[in-house]
Amino acid sequence: MKMIYVADDEKAIRDLIATILQESGFVVKTFETGDQLLLAFIEEAADVVVLDVMMPGTSGFGIARKLRERSSVPIIFLTARDTDHDFIDGFATGADDYFTKPFSPVKLTLRIKAILARQKDMITANSLVFEGLRLHPELPEMVWNNHDLRLTATEYKVMRLLLSEPNHTVSREQLLEEVWGYQADVETRVTDDTVKRLRKKLRQVDSHVIIETVWGYGFKLGRKSVAL
Repeated sequence: MKMIYVADDEKAIRDLIATILQESGFVVKTFETGDQLLLAFIEEAADVVVLDVMMPGTSGFGIARKLRERSSVPIIFLTARDTDHDFIDGFATGADDYFTKPFSPVKLTLRIKAILARQKDMITANSLVFEGLRLHPELPEMVWNNHDLRLTATEYKVMRLLLSEPNHTVSREQLLEEVWGYQADVETRVTDDTVKRLRKKLRQVDSHVIIETVWGYGFKLGRKSVAL
């Protein structure tokens, strides 16, 4: 059974989420702080992490960053903060989803199931290659010149979409709908933040594959120009 870690400083919320998830067949461990969750994760990794943003000790955003240093585990934020800035900050940490309080535990459960289903699809997907850059068919990572680049689940989905249409531009709206499941009228900066992180990872291994911006529309894969 899949293991879900939940950190929230409100016991009523922890207990409610745990009850709903356990009824859906998940194993659930709850924590009062993100720091407690991180220590447990180091000992035994979870399949999905649900984090409150405002907790005693390290914030949910800070815990997410520390988790990303060691894992591509899907992360879902729960928060009462719903400003655009908070929304962007959440996805900038590599989060996969963001629920504002009050939220529906049933919808949270459905989203967790959807994330796990997409991970299963990742394992059975065929390898996708562009100019020597290969998306791993079984792990959330891509390979360039013998360098393994670990990806978050969201970054993997973005790269899979770009690699599946290497000669075409993928619109921000398409990314939002197919990767995040949002409609086109939702804030689109989350796509830009994810692409920014992917570009950084490609630069770190000196890949000549780049992600080009088609201004006012979206993104496509390209090859870096080499000075003669």
